[in-house]
Amino acid sequence: MTEERVPDVKSTRFRMIDYALIAMMVLPILACIVLKVLYTPASEGVHISGAMVFAEFEAPLMNAYISESQVNSWAVMISILGLCLYLTHGLTTKAVCKRQLIAEWIVEKCEKLVKDNMGGFFAEWGPFIAAIMGLSAFSSLICLLGLFSPTGDVNVTFGWAILVFILIMHFKFRGGLWNYFIGLFKPIPVFAPMNLIGEFATPVSMAFRHYGNILSGAVISALIGSALTGLSNSLLGWLPGVLGDMPLLRVGLPAVLSIYFDVFSGLMQAFIFAMLTMLNISGAVPWDDWNKKRERRGKKALAPN
Repeated sequence: MTEERVPDVKSTRFRMIDYALIAMMVLPILACIVLKVLYTPASEGVHISGAMVFAEFEAPLMNAYISESQVNSWAVMISILGLCLYLTHGLTTKAVCKRQLIAEWIVEKCEKLVKDNMGGFFAEWGPFIAAIMGLSAFSSLICLLGLFSPTGDVNVTFGWAILVFILIMHFKFRGGLWNYFIGLFKPIPVFAPMNLIGEFATPVSMAFRHYGNILSGAVISALIGSALTGLSNSLLGWLPGVLGDMPLLRVGLPAVLSIYFDVFSGLMQAFIFAMLTMLNISGAVPWDDWNKKRERRGKKALAPN
């Protein structure tokens, strides 16, 4: 039995790969910042708008757009991929560097979260839930760099919600299409329209909850910052020189508000979206109908020809 080869973390090749992965994490975000600076028009006062449109293409049904939310989403995904590759670079059976300890801690926490909320049947769903949480959290946190948060665009959150809705319906249909159709009329047939509306209300509520909380925080922060700038010019505009032009009242309070609206609220919404995903998917499995369907299939397989 051969011993495991421990990677030389001080070797030139190892360091070069690390530098390339770090660049993979940083360069997409820097590119988004450059695009933001180049495409943002000069304006005064309060400026609250949606994602900028970088390009427009003609399409049969409607024009297709490349917006700031799409570009930033791809930048976040590439940066997360670089972070994952960096944390898992040079893995060994026994951790020899801190990054492997961090990676193992993340994996253990995600697997425990999935097991506690979805059960053992969904034990392998840890990477999917971790991807949702990471993408949502980092998409909200890039606003700290002055970039537009993709989660502040309802099209992005609605796309995530539609993906979750497809998974939910997949597990609901595993008990049989007829059983699902009959279930819409329970407990009494008059509830069928409301049950049908409730099916489609799930992705809508998930999308608008996430989008609304992130967007409202950005709007409130922008309004308070603009109000403090005007108040500073009114009260302290008599100061000589540069001091009169500086918005001194904006020092402190916007940073505290950013901790809540941008950091805490963004992380909390990522956790809530992941929790709703786990609960809705795990609760969609019709265990009784599915087990009966499997028993019938088993009996047919064992029956003589």
